[in-house]
Amino acid sequence: WLKFNGGKGVATFFGTLLIGIWPVGSLAAALWLATAYVFRYSSLGALVASAAAPLIAVAFHASPIGVGATLFMSVLVWIRHRENLARLIKGEEPKIGKK
Repeated sequence: WLKFNGGKGVATFFGTLLIGIWPVGSLAAALWLATAYVFRYSSLGALVASAAAPLIAVAFHASPIGVGATLFMSVLVWIRHRENLARLIKGEEPKIGKK
């Protein structure tokens, strides 16, 4: 009803990580910010951060349940971003700040 377009799943992903395994959530969010800043694609930032999050969880010795949950959420982000990924490959994904 607020006419937001996308991002709610990724926001939930980051929020869950920040509450559940805050160092993983913090680094994944920083990775999203850096990727989005450099390449100007929010979806690319989400894909990179979600792909890295399970690896970060392992590096921080998260519990097996934490690693599994992070991996599960990452897979969901990738599934939901299939169309964005196709547009990125074709060069048709809108950049941040452009319509």
